[in-house]
Amino acid sequence: MDIVQVNSYEKLSNLAATYILSTIHSYKEPVLGLATGSTPIGMYNRLIELYINGEISFKDVTTFNLDEYVGVSRNNENSYYYYMNDVLFRQVDIEDRNIHLPNGNTQDLQQECISYESKINSKGPIHLQILGLGANGHIGFNEPGTSFESETHVVKLDHTTREANSRFFNSIYEVPDYAITMGIATIMRSQNILLLVSGEEKENAYYNLLNGDLSETFPASILQKHPNVTVIYNSNS
Repeated sequence: MDIVQVNSYEKLSNLAATYILSTIHSYKEPVLGLATGSTPIGMYNRLIELYINGEISFKDVTTFNLDEYVGVSRNNENSYYYYMNDVLFRQVDIEDRNIHLPNGNTQDLQQECISYESKINSKGPIHLQILGLGANGHIGFNEPGTSFESETHVVKLDHTTREANSRFFNSIYEVPDYAITMGIATIMRSQNILLLVSGEEKENAYYNLLNGDLSETFPASILQKHPNVTVIYNSNS
């Protein structure tokens, strides 16, 4: 696990965008695994700047997002589909057919999980997977206790996760109880993983990542076993 420590959120965002730029330039048909939340927003803003400046194109890029809320329509501003279109997709030249997110508003969630996993396997491997770090150690929406062998699945969100995400909603009562997420095994099949850590509330999780034991009670600990993980840590958050 390679640790890169920076002293500002701007530096974290710019460096993360550089990793994506390098990945896109390294493959004829790059496959990216993308994340949502507040931490990657600066990275997406930087990618848009690179696109406007002619330094990057998404025309041959395929993307798979980590997760999506269950029971939230794609035109709802709190859906991750809406988020991704708002912060990146509609502002660059990516093809709609190359954009993939789980559909959390379907009647058959189990079939959606199977289908999403199949799409990743057929197009993959994911060349670069972007991750954030939950305060409780979750990656994607894989909460503490999730099996390291899990593939794409429906998860009941931990109260601490819903509480952290309530800042995007009017109240915690509006935060969905369930989500579809790539499983830990799915994530671990990525060729390269880039973990972004920023914010005071993540400091304990970051310490546990570096110093804790390998345990399903702290899902991010599995990253210790991946051969190509880079962590960008903003020490001035």
